[in-house]
Amino acid sequence: MRPNKLIISAFGPYAGKTEVEFDKFGKSGLYLITGDTGAGKTTIFDAITYALFGEASGDNREVSMFRSKYAEPETPTEVEFYFTCKNKEYYIKRNPEYDRPKSRGEGTTSEKANAELRFPDGRVITKLKEAKNELISYIKAITDETSTDFIPVSDRIAVFDLDGTLFCETDPNYFDYTLLKYRVLEDPDYKNKASDFEKEVANKIKEQNETGKSFSGLEVDHGKAVASAFSGMTVAEFNEYIQEFKKQDMPSYIGMKRGEGFYKPMVQVVNYLQENGFTVYIVSGTDRLMVRGIIDNNVLDIPNRQIIGSDETIVSSNQGDKDGLNYVFAEGDELILGGDFIIKNLKMNKVSVIMQEIGQQPVLSFGNSTGDSSMAEYVTSGNKYKSLAFMLCCDDTERENGSVSKADKMYSLCEEFDWVPISMKNDWTTIYGEGVTYTGVKTEK
Repeated sequence: MRPNKLIISAFGPYAGKTEVEFDKFGKSGLYLITGDTGAGKTTIFDAITYALFGEASGDNREVSMFRSKYAEPETPTEVEFYFTCKNKEYYIKRNPEYDRPKSRGEGTTSEKANAELRFPDGRVITKLKEAKNELISYIKAITDETSTDFIPVSDRIAVFDLDGTLFCETDPNYFDYTLLKYRVLEDPDYKNKASDFEKEVANKIKEQNETGKSFSGLEVDHGKAVASAFSGMTVAEFNEYIQEFKKQDMPSYIGMKRGEGFYKPMVQVVNYLQENGFTVYIVSGTDRLMVRGIIDNNVLDIPNRQIIGSDETIVSSNQGDKDGLNYVFAEGDELILGGDFIIKNLKMNKVSVIMQEIGQQPVLSFGNSTGDSSMAEYVTSGNKYKSLAFMLCCDDTERENGSVSKADKMYSLCEEFDWVPISMKNDWTTIYGEGVTYTGVKTEK
């Protein structure tokens, strides 16, 4: 191995960025480093050793000591190392954990240890922020009664998005979108009764499935169409309809039904939190009754009272056109879907409904998209307790309907807002468990 170039930043006695270009000293591979005591000679060896192995070159120095005490707060501590091995050039970039100013607001946050190795053929291996260790460390701190970060059980509240956070987001579209499309365009008992508006919305979803085209206002129109397409069903009948739909095959997977698309690692996270005294809520943009139907008789133990989503009206079966203020529920009445859409529970609406239904600020947030950004910021802004926001990044295109471009955008947002990214590709050994195979073909059904 022959060193080519070393770049160190805020590392040891080097306050700023310093470059050592070994190639300028010849390519024999043998170099003599001299200088006065304290000039930083040993730091060069530490930097090379740290880049390669993640540790110091001597036993009397710890990685935690590498952050330069002379550096400006905004200057990152990192090492970049170019080297040649068997006539091929490699590149490593590594940084230790250290405190830095928050990207937004006041105070500091912890920059987690990270590493990147680039091979001669362009392949890159990245050690991203370790979300698992971050969560374990957090739980250890907030459950320790002697810790200043201790959180009483009554205040241990976590909120999770559903689609793309706990459950397969798009195959080829959201669960609630595909359910409406089936109801309006394919269900033999309803498709001839569907209204023109419902058909228009369902056909937009179909076109979106086939081409990826976006339609302005589709989120709200979809909510309205769901409300009208299932109007008159009892709550129990609607749930039975969902249970039957869950039995359909997932188009892009072998060995998985529509109701089985839970991310196994995230199920483990929910269970882990519940074991440590957390009350877990699902706060989803999907119709609330559909989320209840998805969770019903499935792998998560979350009661209906802790499921929040988009809403339509629910009325009495004998209420007719009377307002609820002018009708008294009577024996023999049943609750049915009223046909009117109320709210799409996305973005800022998630924050509002958390306060309305939970009544206090959660301490953990889990999401995957900008639709969850407000929820994440609400949880981590001005919280009296230690709080964290995690974001799933859909960077696995081999085992799941991933999108590298969307994942890259989320990684950037995590860096900007100090959220903790979870890499589906690098952090998870499995997504859906054994026996499930992604075919790589997004089939329209």
